[in-house]
Amino acid sequence: MRSTTRLTNAVVGAALLLGCVSGPAASHPAEGKRVLVFSKTAGFRHDSIPDGVAAVRQLGSEGGFTVDATEDATAFTAKNLRRYDAVVFLSTTGDVLDAAQQSAFEGYIRHGGGYVGVHAAADTEYDWAFYGGLAGAYFQSHPAIQPATMDVEDRAHPATSGLARTWSRTDEWYNYRSNPRDRAHVLASLDESSYTGGTMNGDHPIAWCQNYRGGRAFYTGGGHTKESYAEPAFRQHLLGGIRWAVGDAQADCRPENGYRPLFDGTTLDGWKQAGPGAFEPDGDGTLTSSGGMGLLWYAASDFSAYSLKLDWRTAGDDNSGVFVGFPPSDDPWSAVDNGYEIQIDATDVPEKTTGSVYGFQSADLNKRDRALNPPGEWNTYEIRVEGERLRVWLNGVKINDFTNTDPARSLADGHIGIQNHGADDQVSFRDIRIKELPAQGD
Repeated sequence: MRSTTRLTNAVVGAALLLGCVSGPAASHPAEGKRVLVFSKTAGFRHDSIPDGVAAVRQLGSEGGFTVDATEDATAFTAKNLRRYDAVVFLSTTGDVLDAAQQSAFEGYIRHGGGYVGVHAAADTEYDWAFYGGLAGAYFQSHPAIQPATMDVEDRAHPATSGLARTWSRTDEWYNYRSNPRDRAHVLASLDESSYTGGTMNGDHPIAWCQNYRGGRAFYTGGGHTKESYAEPAFRQHLLGGIRWAVGDAQADCRPENGYRPLFDGTTLDGWKQAGPGAFEPDGDGTLTSSGGMGLLWYAASDFSAYSLKLDWRTAGDDNSGVFVGFPPSDDPWSAVDNGYEIQIDATDVPEKTTGSVYGFQSADLNKRDRALNPPGEWNTYEIRVEGERLRVWLNGVKINDFTNTDPARSLADGHIGIQNHGADDQVSFRDIRIKELPAQGD
């Protein structure tokens, strides 16, 4: 256990701020995964399809998963689909599966299969409602190929975690018949002011993910041009989508609406540092801890009923946490003694490990282990406080449900903060956002 020099009669409180480490977190290797690339067309045929198939094969070779490719729809049988962890619909168009093949694919998704839709996958199977829901939206129209700027809305998902907050590239930019935002999790959207021909009234999702009918679905509107598949950033975007779809990486793909930022990516207006050490913005929206033993807390407002979301990443065997429900103070130990910490440290004892309400209640460790990404990759917490109930989601999976019974630690009103644990711990945070919820009884 990491030590402290402060004498206190609150042994649990000291443990809350300090934490323990015993070894590295487990990773999620891709070895043994198998992906089917399906590129049958019954309408317009993109000349970039061979480049796309070759790119996915190369990504599989580099990423450790096997890739098969076909345009033969008879591959869509229940028996054959069971061989694959995900199926990539690569610029398919029109009606490409018959009723029996559709039924087999629906069963595959319902039993946990993965779907990756690329570009014209949204121009496919207009009369098959299940597929329309899986893809997220159907194609409507497109302007000429031209440069455009994307706003990257989620920088924790593996498809977008390596991108800056904006991404400028050239492609054929689809307009869609509906907006998927209310039913899917938007990863990136087009800035319609950056190009001509956008028709979605300024809210123009272009890449998204969702958990759908038991399976995982990722879609990207990019990939029309041959050049896309030689573009490193697009290849990484596609690889991240495949990794998530096959279950090699975890992310929160629940729809997200109504949040406002507490950290805007550049300044720490409204925040205060309690105790030594610091968090410094890196200019690209990330805060990384350095030195000391302290707490960066949001002083501009306290909160009662809310959903707090933030993305975090450890560099290795590191320790940190998110504090909630504590009173304003320049002493970081006030948060320890009067609030609760949601721990970040995957290697400690159950009540002091990632997802735990530190020192009070362990996370569901089986669910936690399945949901957790390893050091070097981003994770997302949702911490939801309603009355005295505190729930924790890790990458979209609920791993803790705790009810406070201590009046001295009431969650009904308090501040939030992130911990810089010590000089040897390097933990990064970004996209700290909050949605205030109706008070209990409203």
